[in-house]
Amino acid sequence: MSTISKVAERAGVSRTTVSHVLNHADRVSQPLRERVLAAIEELGYKPNPQAQSLRTGRTNIVAILIPDILNPYFTELVKTLQTEIERSGMDTLVFNTDVPGGHPELHGREYLKQLSRKRVDGAIVADFALHGMLDQIEKIDVPTVFIGSLHGQSADSVALDDFGGGYLMGQHLVGAGHRRIAHVTGPRAFKESAARSAGFDKALADGGITIDPALRFEGSFLQPSGREAVRWLFEKHGGALPSAVFFANSLMAIGALTEFYDRGVKVPGDIAVAAFDIIAQLEYVRPRLTTVGNSPEVLARTATKMLLDRLGGKVEPAPRREVIPCVLMEYETA
Repeated sequence: MSTISKVAERAGVSRTTVSHVLNHADRVSQPLRERVLAAIEELGYKPNPQAQSLRTGRTNIVAILIPDILNPYFTELVKTLQTEIERSGMDTLVFNTDVPGGHPELHGREYLKQLSRKRVDGAIVADFALHGMLDQIEKIDVPTVFIGSLHGQSADSVALDDFGGGYLMGQHLVGAGHRRIAHVTGPRAFKESAARSAGFDKALADGGITIDPALRFEGSFLQPSGREAVRWLFEKHGGALPSAVFFANSLMAIGALTEFYDRGVKVPGDIAVAAFDIIAQLEYVRPRLTTVGNSPEVLARTATKMLLDRLGGKVEPAPRREVIPCVLMEYETA
């Protein structure tokens, strides 16, 4: 059985150094840390989490709250968060508040109780996970990073530039010659939806295009509403479809591509399709979607660094806010 003493002997360091690597990695130089970690891996040493907790007063666990575990955006987000957090020597605990199932407040309140019982050292809350109860963020008494637009800055946060992303896509479609463009928004109650729409509309207005409310459809951010939006297009504008449609997220766009295909509508031959989101799953969608946004990996890495800096006491008490710029990925659909 491997022990901390055997690890220290193999790495040629003291037991204290091994303990620092396991519990206070910032106190040890990178070369020394790598030596100890190599010895740990070679010997298969597994620290006793209960003993570590008693010594440090910490659980070495970070809670991750997400709204929809089936949404590939949040799946990708969690994967990177787990990788980055575990690389720091901590574990993760994932809570799914099930927003699509209509249970965010029921689940959210229970998960927040667990956080308040000091069962974790910190938390990362993905947008919409606490839908309808964002005011509870300020009541979380462990270091927390919010991924999304947080009003009032009651915690550290990192968000995409949703307005800028919407503007980029509007510019792209107008520049491609489109003059009659439909827009399938996300739920109007979500700040991200409003920001993406505002940026998109601003770009169209700057391009000399009058915003037509008859070409707006409020979606749910879920795939079925993409199909519903296409049916709406045919019901309302079947005799004269717009030349392009912009979806506020990729799930709705994927649903729309399916409905267009089933109706024999060619994309982009008959209508151009664009979406907000850049996620790995889109590599397997054909024709390839033209999108705007940024990878969940970028948000996850930024959120992890912000949380670890906060846990390590490396930052000032005032909440910090990071805004990640969006990029346009032009492919076949628009």
